[in-house]
Amino acid sequence: MAEFTIEETDPQHPDAIVLQAALSKTLEALTGSSGTQSFNHDDVKGDGATFVLARDENGKAVGCVACRPIGKEVVEIKRLFAVPGNRGAGRALLRHIEAFARDYGYREAWLETRSSNPTAVEFYLRNGYRIIENYGRYVGQADAVCFARALREDDHAERA
Repeated sequence: MAEFTIEETDPQHPDAIVLQAALSKTLEALTGSSGTQSFNHDDVKGDGATFVLARDENGKAVGCVACRPIGKEVVEIKRLFAVPGNRGAGRALLRHIEAFARDYGYREAWLETRSSNPTAVEFYLRNGYRIIENYGRYVGQADAVCFARALREDDHAERA
């Protein structure tokens, strides 16, 4: 499996814009929605938030992910995307953003995807996420599937 370098950057960096556009196009084709209405660049620039890129061994940007606070102990993961053909980039990005959130002091990570995107649903289930009730803007959206994952070992034990 390829190695990736993960770096924090501005969500409006040219490489980030290209990746987000590719994600939006992919989501539009899969779900009928680009997902851009639920993402604000400013939300991932503040305290307790971040936006990161994954670069391959040649320095090419091949993936991105962001997170933003939605509560004192809960972070929301946004815009996870890896260019097809970069096996392991999505998981590397997810683990990096989880480590950022854990180190910041968040206890849980939440996110949303669509049931019409079964690859994403399966990816999150494989990576330790559990389905939860829809939250925030996703309440009442039939196609939305929301997930959560405890970020600290003691939180895993409490739920076992």
